[in-house]
Amino acid sequence: MMKQRIRPIIIALLTLIMSFCMICLAGCSQSSDGAADTDSAAEETKTGDIVVLFTSDVHCGVDKGWGYAGLQQIRDTLEAKGDQVLLVDNGDSIQGEPIGTLSSGKAIADLMMKAGYDAAIPGNHEFDYGMENFLEIAGNSTFPYICCNLIKDGETVFEPYIIFDKAGKKIAFIGVTTPTAITGSSPKFFQDENGNYIYDLLQKDNTGQAVYDAIQKSADDARAEGADYVILLGHLGMSAAVKPWDYASVATNTSGIDAILDGHSHDYEQVMVKNKDGKVIPRAACGTKLASVGWLRISSEDGSVTTGRYDWNNDISAPELLGFDNDMSKAVAAAMKEVNKQMSEVIGKTSVDLTIYDPEARTDEGQKVRIVRRAETNLGDLVTDAFRDQTGAEVAMVGGGDLRVDIPAGEFTRGDVLSVMPLTYELCVAEVTGQQILDALEWGVHKMPNDFGSFMQVSGMSYEIDMSIPSTCTFDENGLFTGVTGERRVKNVMVGDTPLDPVRKYTLASDEYHLEEQGGGFSMFSEKDVVSDVMVDNEAVMKYIEETLGGVIGEEYSDPYGSGRITAVE
Repeated sequence: MMKQRIRPIIIALLTLIMSFCMICLAGCSQSSDGAADTDSAAEETKTGDIVVLFTSDVHCGVDKGWGYAGLQQIRDTLEAKGDQVLLVDNGDSIQGEPIGTLSSGKAIADLMMKAGYDAAIPGNHEFDYGMENFLEIAGNSTFPYICCNLIKDGETVFEPYIIFDKAGKKIAFIGVTTPTAITGSSPKFFQDENGNYIYDLLQKDNTGQAVYDAIQKSADDARAEGADYVILLGHLGMSAAVKPWDYASVATNTSGIDAILDGHSHDYEQVMVKNKDGKVIPRAACGTKLASVGWLRISSEDGSVTTGRYDWNNDISAPELLGFDNDMSKAVAAAMKEVNKQMSEVIGKTSVDLTIYDPEARTDEGQKVRIVRRAETNLGDLVTDAFRDQTGAEVAMVGGGDLRVDIPAGEFTRGDVLSVMPLTYELCVAEVTGQQILDALEWGVHKMPNDFGSFMQVSGMSYEIDMSIPSTCTFDENGLFTGVTGERRVKNVMVGDTPLDPVRKYTLASDEYHLEEQGGGFSMFSEKDVVSDVMVDNEAVMKYIEETLGGVIGEEYSDPYGSGRITAVE
């Protein structure tokens, strides 16, 4: 009771502090070289700068981190100081949590319009509810989607760039989406009813030059229209897995761009990179789930461009801790009310943390390290066990990228399970050969030690990965698996206690994304006998927990690194 009495006072004091020093509250707002922001008091009163606020990989985290309410508070504070603000998004906003799943992304798009976004680009997960659904969202949005490399019938689906007039300057934004979205979402969404590709992202040129040329043409055209600054909004990322379309390759092969605001990798890097002409430009990222809001500032004094982040490193979100009361806090509350009602039913309890993260490792920024896309975890074991239990299949697989959040020890709800598996795929059973399973496992590890969303968590089988062998998997112009040309990394595959027989047929339970849609590039399953479509994947997990486990997850899943089904060896 005492805590309840003093909470309004604490909130009032904190909100008052926020109204004067929102930027300082972030604690580690950074300049383009990654150093702590040390603006003087004189700089705090400066007005007339142009500030671009950017978000990336929100993944429906509308009430996480800063939340959309905190985003509005930051924008209001900057504008009150005299800054002229633009707000943009780098993709992967509409998918990732129940609010997106239950509305096919439309509830998030509505909140983005309420937040006053000026422009956005599609990430790979904007396509997860189907191309038609995304184009409907884009067509109904009050802000434009831009993308220079989403092509249909030889023409861009969206305008490749847009120019805004701010503070007497013309600011151009170019949009670019990773070509790996073809397999990072579902290939069928880029095809017609006959399986012919009618949309592409210039992925057929695996040198990257087609994407570089599209960006360069957009930059040149924007400059010709009088743009004073050209900013690339990218859903590109930084890992070796996305080459040659990673941000560094794009920077090296283009010119005329003043900054790259990037997403896709969920990283926080603020770095300087050289472009084609040798000019050094900033590349900035801001993580995921609104843990950070990125910024780019164009100085009214000397025209210089700097970038950084406003970080929120607390476990409690900014809107909850600071009691924000603004238009976005009300809009988010209204949107979440019905979702919470449906998702709040308790369906079980677990005595252990079920995780997609390494329980010990942390990044330099103090963030948890996700391992489910390159190593076994107990949550991967639970989900695949559920698939096998509910279907009666001999073996089961699930891509690590399908599992999105932890389930901490204690009671958990339907909403928790849906948050783990927000994509809501149909769970299927197919009759496949042992060779197809071998190819799937091999393809699943071909990007290791890098993350791969289709790294396979398994049940009913086990396998080893020889990390001393480089991958010899081959793939076509669309990123679909075509074969293995050399020694395999995957060894000693066992089904139960018996070595996998490449010739024998097995019943395999997995999601429609991999078994039917060739998602993740899994073309090895294009020829198979589909026994049945069983149920929605997260429903299978709920039924396994409620019916088979009696609502209690216990010691059989106690090891966060799993039960030894997947072993990486040198």
